Formats: sequence, C-alpha cells, structure tokens
Amino acid sequence: MIWDFLLPLVHNRRHTARMKIVALEDVPKITVDAPDIKGAVKQVPVGIADGSPTMSLRVFTVDPGGYTPYHSHPWEHINYILAGTGVMVDEAGAEHPIVAGNYAFVSPDEKHQFRNTGTEALQFICLVPKERE
Repeated sequence: MIWDFLLPLVHNRRHTARMKIVALEDVPKITVDAPDIKGAVKQVPVGIADGSPTMSLRVFTVDPGGYTPYHSHPWEHINYILAGTGVMVDEAGAEHPIVAGNYAFVSPDEKHQFRNTGTEALQFICLVPKERE
C-alpha cells in the first residue's frame, strides 16, 4: 500500500510517547520521616505513576550523620551510589564502606541500613519492585 512507509514512523511515535526523560532536580522530594530514619529524602524519577510495569527507580539523599532504617523485607533491591561516602550495615551489624561509583545488592530478607559517615550528602539510586515504591 502507498502508506506502508509511514508504519515505522507511527510505531516509533507511539513508543516515544511512553518514554520519560527527567532531570532529578525536577522530581519532587519526599521527606522520609520516621523514628528510625534521620535526614533522608526520597525522589521517584521513574515508577508506578509513569506506567513502569515491574520496577521503580528511587533516589535517596541522606544528610551527613543521617541514616535509613535498619530493616529487612522480602524483596531484593539494587543500589548505585551517586555521591558521598557512608557505610552499609549488614544483618550482623558490620559496617561496609560505600563511596560514589559503588554498586550494592541487598538480598531478600537481609537486614540492612545506609548511614552517611561523610561531610556531604550521601545520594544513591535504589531499584525495587514497583509495589515497594
């Protein structure tokens, strides 16, 4: 047919409409407020609201001296340290140094915590199943 050459263009247009590109500074900041958390902010650049079918990408920023909860849960998460220095605390209470550029994997049901031991913000990506956004 004469219009067949348009099919790839239409398909690509539909695919592009679902794509999302966003700068982190444009993503709303949510203060994580609980007794076992100190100085942590969460942002969700990609998640349920974007129609992500399986995963949510969260970014946490933890102030110097701050920390996430010491906890466990039945899902894994994958982390990438964007900035700062700190430690990850494991289920035995041992501290493992983390710095910008490190990757960290937390297994399901593994007790863990992120602590900022540096003088600047500790910032990391946390990839989790979308239901745990």
